[in-house]
Amino acid sequence: MAKTVLIVDDDPTQRRLLQAVIEKSGFSTLQAGDGDAALAMALGAEQDKIHVLLLDLVMPGRDGMDTLTELAKKRPDLPVIVLTGKGSIDAVVKSMKAGARDFVVKPAAPERIIVSIRNALDMKTLVGEVKRLKKTAEGGLSFDDLIGNASSMRSVVAMGERGAKANIPILITGESGVGKEVIARAIQTASERSDKPFITVNCGAISENLVESILFGHEKGSFTGANSKHLGKFQEAHTGTLFLDEVGELPLEMQVKLLRVLQEGEVDPIGSKRTVPVDVRIISATNRDLAEAVKLGTFREDLYYRLNVFPIAVPPLRERREDIPSLVEHFVRRFNAQERLNVSGATAETLELLKNHEWKGNVRQLENTIFRAMILSDGNKLKPQDFPQISGLTPGISIPSDPEKGGVDSLVPEDLNITHSSSDSAVSVLDREGHLRTLEDIERDLIEFAINNYAGHMSEVARRLGIGRSTLYRKVREHDLDVDNVRSA
Repeated sequence: MAKTVLIVDDDPTQRRLLQAVIEKSGFSTLQAGDGDAALAMALGAEQDKIHVLLLDLVMPGRDGMDTLTELAKKRPDLPVIVLTGKGSIDAVVKSMKAGARDFVVKPAAPERIIVSIRNALDMKTLVGEVKRLKKTAEGGLSFDDLIGNASSMRSVVAMGERGAKANIPILITGESGVGKEVIARAIQTASERSDKPFITVNCGAISENLVESILFGHEKGSFTGANSKHLGKFQEAHTGTLFLDEVGELPLEMQVKLLRVLQEGEVDPIGSKRTVPVDVRIISATNRDLAEAVKLGTFREDLYYRLNVFPIAVPPLRERREDIPSLVEHFVRRFNAQERLNVSGATAETLELLKNHEWKGNVRQLENTIFRAMILSDGNKLKPQDFPQISGLTPGISIPSDPEKGGVDSLVPEDLNITHSSSDSAVSVLDREGHLRTLEDIERDLIEFAINNYAGHMSEVARRLGIGRSTLYRKVREHDLDVDNVRSA
């Protein structure tokens, strides 16, 4: 969806000119004729639809500086670009101190205005991404940070918020990649332990002979290689939350010891002579059917009931397809900030393609797919051909003309109009074996092709090639081309 720029200027002609420039670059616009109208729009019910504010300083009534000061207090997240005929150093310094992101002096080139808007949006995205990463690092992700408004996800949020209020064991189930850890972190943030440690353990990634040491800790010298005392994850999470990811992968022997810790509220480190009390809130997650595992004897029934006190089932992405556009927008913003890319979103056709895909890897697969597409994309918006594994299309790639050559042509963009040297319709860049020809040979063929194509009209040939006539004639002599023996028009 196009970002919206609010143009604030008392001159209607200036507003119309700015509107034409900004909308030509793909943005939407709103207009306000004074500071009061701008504040009413930027702070009102529709404020989320305004992404950048372009503000004139000199206006009747509430001027630009007062407007800027008020916005900085109430919407510091809104980027403001000051656009004014007063280009004094004092005005610049005063505007920047008041919170302006940029200062553009009238009359300004359209390119300068658009660059300033794009930079302001990029900075806003980067700041948002830094905040998100900081929240993740500090265990501060909340339910408000979750993306998606599908009814199935609203149910997950409602259950999570209820479970967070009590110190009750929670079991989050769902396929790989649906975001079980994100839900767990949001539960931690909404609980009374929000400012306490959040420790994650991937039970499926721990070597079987190290599980006990990692979970419960060990004393120095308790076994070969134990050169120092090690606090287990339970002790690290003391007073906070321990997230046991893929808990269904725990060996049966460790399931017994985990059950004892949950029942007694204390751990027994390897080599220790006494137990250590721990106060830990347990959140578990699994992509397995633990009830079926209990039937098969691979998961203890008593532990299952101990963990599954408050179950939350996270739906797969294919069951909440309406959330895909929001997720795409989120990932585009993130990767723009992380990789300094400039992708504004996805076309309607692309979003429809993504919504109809099965996404067996769920949100994680979508995230990785968007990243790959943004690297492949040459345009401002993601197109179906940027998702070759889904659409079956390849951006700018032609079909192999000769399978026995290993499909050399399939590696070359179509817009280069590249053919093999046997073609009379265009200039060949590759020889018959699929290797690049020399620049000199390509130049000779290109000039000859142009002369033939324009029936020997050398002025037109030179203009089309972007060179002077004298340069053209010199190259004709160098390549020993027969200008008189060209095809007739």
